[in-house]
Order: sequence, then structure tokens, then C-alpha cells
Amino acid sequence: MTAKELKIGIAGATGRMGKMLIAEVWRHNGCTLSGASVTENDPMCGRDAGEIAGIGRIGVSLQRNAVGLFESSDVVIDFTTPAASLEHCMLANRYKRALVIGTTGFNPAQTEMLKHHGRTIPIVGSPNMSLGVNILISLTEQLAHLLDDEYDIEVFEMHHRHKIDAPSGTALALGQAAARGRKVDLDAVEDRARDGQVGARRGGHIGFSVARGGDVIGDHTVYFAAEGERIELTHRASNRNIYARGAVHAALWLADKPAGLYTMRDVVQAPGKI
Repeated sequence: MTAKELKIGIAGATGRMGKMLIAEVWRHNGCTLSGASVTENDPMCGRDAGEIAGIGRIGVSLQRNAVGLFESSDVVIDFTTPAASLEHCMLANRYKRALVIGTTGFNPAQTEMLKHHGRTIPIVGSPNMSLGVNILISLTEQLAHLLDDEYDIEVFEMHHRHKIDAPSGTALALGQAAARGRKVDLDAVEDRARDGQVGARRGGHIGFSVARGGDVIGDHTVYFAAEGERIELTHRASNRNIYARGAVHAALWLADKPAGLYTMRDVVQAPGKI
């Protein structure tokens, strides 16, 4: 199969990410929109996918039955809910399709189910599909490996005022990358809260700092601070379309891969330009 032949379907088409994905697939070279599915009670069912995505009529109607989506697609991109994503895994297994999952919030049992499905079909699963963020995660691990614990590591993140969890999932992924680079267990060395007389920073620990305000989509910086110098790795998101672009890139990458549960780390570390 060549990239020009790749047929990509979108699950959860009327969600915020679903609409962005429809538009991204439609304008992206090397793929075509093969279908878009919605939930059983979605009033938008039957509407033109391009119209709900804001790009005009494209001749692809929103379908209620995800079975048809998997029948007509080579790869399906799924930004839905953990329960729906696992149902889509079963359909992907039935039709031997590849699946890109950007859904978040899987519990441990659901994560084990994802791993089970990854034994028989190719899946890319990641809570953050941004290519830039995943490059930042990779660089953080590499730098943590190169620098000893004379360099204090601090992960800073800022998001909009409506975000309800802290630290962000991406910040935690950055902390985990730093811990992998240092070959330590993050749970044993993380500092998440500082208030009052907390004493001097403990050597070798990985700290987290959080800010909330305004409409910030997502800023992340990893500091490596030592006596006399500081190294900073930063990513700032200014448009949520970066997640759609990364998901489509992952779909194109995944098309010819064998069964396995891959991450965006595998995608960004693959040879060739992104």
C-alpha cells in the first residue's frame, strides 16, 4: 500500500477533535477521508462531514454505524471515550484495521485491554498527539541521561483556566521521560507540591510547577538547573490543530506496521522527516 491510497476514517466526528481531524485529513496529501462516525443519538447523523467541520460539502455523510467506518477504512482515528475506544478496538480486530487512539482517561484495566488488542492489530495510542510535544519528551529523556543529578529537573506547565487536573498529562509524561533518562522511578523522586517551609530542594528529585489562567492551550518547559547555568526545553501550543496534524501523521506512519501497541514516541523517532 502506498500513502496515496490510504483511506482514513474518523470516529467521534462531531467532537471538537473530530471536526479538526475531518478538515486535516481532507487537506492532507497522501490520504483521503473514507468515512466519519457519530454516536447512536447524535442529531448530526446524515449531515455532510465537511459542513460540520467548516470546510464545505465534501460528499462524505456522518454515519451512525461504526461497523461501516471500519469496513471502508485502512486506518481509523479515534478521539472518543475509553469505553468507545475499546469497542473500536474490537471492530479493528474484526476487520484487521489499524487504529490511532488519542482518547485519554483509560483506567488500568482498560489499558491492559489496549495492550491485548495491540497483540493482533497495529495501534498508536497517546494522550498527546502533538509531534512537537513528543519530540520534547524524547529530548527530555536524552538530556536527563546525559546530565547527572547536579542538574535539578523542574517541569513547568501552564494551561487555560478551565483545566481541572494538575499537573497535566503531558507534564507527567515529561517527568516520566526525565526519570527514564536517569534510570529512576518517578514515584520515588517527584515533588508535586511546595507550600510554606518546605526546606531545601532534595538532590535528584524531579519537581512539577503548575500555572492556570486565561485561554492558554498548553505551555511546557523542562528546566535543567545547575550551579552557574540552566538549560531549558520548551514547547508552546498556539493552535489545537497540532493534535489533529500529529494524529494524521501517526495514521500514515502506522499503515504498514505489524501488530503492536505503539506510542507517538515511536512515530517521532522513526527515520525520515516529520
